[in-house]
Amino acid sequence: MIQLKILSGRRAGDMCVVRQFPFRIGRAPDNGLALDEPGVWDCHLNLDFQKQEGFILRSAKDAITAVNDEPTNASRLRNGDRITLGSVKIQFWLAPPRQRGLQLRETSVWLILILVTAFQFFLIYHLLK
Repeated sequence: MIQLKILSGRRAGDMCVVRQFPFRIGRAPDNGLALDEPGVWDCHLNLDFQKQEGFILRSAKDAITAVNDEPTNASRLRNGDRITLGSVKIQFWLAPPRQRGLQLRETSVWLILILVTAFQFFLIYHLLK
């Protein structure tokens, strides 16, 4: 899961969490992230995840796209990269992982400790008889 922070434009400061790939960014309202800004095409770029390569950015043919101020049509993204599409700048981040609840495991450990302690008292009581 990744998050995109919009750094410039009318939506500056907004965050977008991406959970499914491929993810489209552009002016059209049916994109995953719709940006109505100067220089942004209807389907400006796609973000995709490939197990072997990681997160891949592919821009539309002739669309102006840059990663860390370097013009590109396709690029592998890393945590913290700045994507420029038209007049908009976006920062690419890996989203913090969700932690599973540990209550069941913790309760199980405490029950085992209580049972072991009770069994030890039982053994000591019967050995001292």
